[in-house]
Amino acid sequence: MAADSDVIDRIIQLFQRKGDATYGEHVTQTEHALQCAALAEAAGADPATVVAALLHDIGHLLDRRGEDAAERGIDTRHEVLGAQWLGRHFGSAVSEPVRWHVDAKRYLCAVETGYSDQLSEASKLSLGLQGGPFSPSEASDFASRPYFQQAVAVRRWDDAGKVEGLELRTVAAYREQMETVLADAQNPC
Repeated sequence: MAADSDVIDRIIQLFQRKGDATYGEHVTQTEHALQCAALAEAAGADPATVVAALLHDIGHLLDRRGEDAAERGIDTRHEVLGAQWLGRHFGSAVSEPVRWHVDAKRYLCAVETGYSDQLSEASKLSLGLQGGPFSPSEASDFASRPYFQQAVAVRRWDDAGKVEGLELRTVAAYREQMETVLADAQNPC
């Protein structure tokens, strides 16, 4: 359990150190993460998907290129960085929705009329850097991936979790859920 606590402590510390940064939105990284987790809980998501929603942008916090990378024309591939880091600890039920949440945006832009119109300006900017909407064959391939549904759900919460001024729990309030998911990943049935 000490290793589990170390991972969770590191996550909490990352949010404490870098979570006040914004990334082209009107909320901080921490506010955005907490809103996404709250939306996942309200939707009745399983604990791993709630943790994925909470940590879907952890790659931004792990990356050292700065939150203005997209404005400088850089795709930081935060989803890959985050998924690789989370996969070492939480397993695929958390890492894969994180890995695919950007592709879920590309998918939804391809298959859902009007979806791209409702994206925030920051999401529209990053969409261009991330490859734009999927082609029909890319969309079909994406829909067949494991954790497809969870990735799309995380994406929708990502889009909705940008409301200024909400009263939220703390990242530390999700410690028990993170511990449960860590234990499940380390001791699969």
